[in-house]
Amino acid sequence: MSRRLSRRELVALMGAGMVGGARRSAARIAMRRGVVGVAGESPDDGDPGAPRRAMERAVRGAMGVATAAEGLAGLFGPSDTVGLKLNCLAGPRLSPRPVLVEALVDLLAEAGVSRRKIIVFERSSRELERAGFKIRRSGGPYLCYGTDNGWDRRPSVSGAIGSCFAAEVSTTCSALISFGVVKDHDLAGVSAGMKNWYGVIHNPNKYHDTNCDPYVADVMRHPFIAGKLRLTVLDGVHAQCQGGPAFFGPGIFPLGRVAVSTDPVAADLWAWQIIEKERARRGLPTLESEQRAPNFIATATGYGLGVGDPESLRVVKA
Repeated sequence: MSRRLSRRELVALMGAGMVGGARRSAARIAMRRGVVGVAGESPDDGDPGAPRRAMERAVRGAMGVATAAEGLAGLFGPSDTVGLKLNCLAGPRLSPRPVLVEALVDLLAEAGVSRRKIIVFERSSRELERAGFKIRRSGGPYLCYGTDNGWDRRPSVSGAIGSCFAAEVSTTCSALISFGVVKDHDLAGVSAGMKNWYGVIHNPNKYHDTNCDPYVADVMRHPFIAGKLRLTVLDGVHAQCQGGPAFFGPGIFPLGRVAVSTDPVAADLWAWQIIEKERARRGLPTLESEQRAPNFIATATGYGLGVGDPESLRVVKA
């Protein structure tokens, strides 16, 4: 049976300053609506420092700050427990790369977040290990583990969805980062930053009708997500324009980009444009002509979650 948020859950969200999608009063840097910071990176240049530099540049571009640490310190504080939700469904060849995730973890630590309060997580430990991550529930430079069916005992409602959420988003973490990839989806059209949150509900299989719309946006606007989400990061060094959401070799192309935004809708809009550009280059039909345009982007825009208007999108190449 579905329910409203419990008193305990509301108190937890209020303690984080995140009820109703409002950003913490302590956060000094507001969300830059419609802005995506993009930095080039090639994994084949043999430079071990490249992922770190790309992440720094993308954060600076997204936030309009002099240093990445300054920007991240405006979004995350020493009291925060920060959860990085990865998307590792497609396996080691199309998941966020450990070197890039670790670059962001290092920057968060430099911004004042305790490493013992940084949690890299996915829906299963098996998927994390397959993507090259080491499972750590204590110690190490950051924690890393799967939710592994650790759902809340009772579901709660957001729009058209009624789901049990992972404890990492409902109670454990006070701040969240979506860390996804750039790929198409056979039903939703695009799987980047927003659809990544399907991995924190117990019943995503129920929400794929009508191209996952409005369901992606409804998961996103739940206070457990919208009330805590501070950043979206996309590892686009390699991307996929066809055959998703699983890995499909013929659909892979070398994009060579890292994208960061404080606007989750703008990040997905950017990913959609990238996918369509590559599809056009290959002579493939548009997602709309295949009847799988990511209409959830417009729905999320209507909910006030970000900017989904192409005319208002600003890509800052750092």
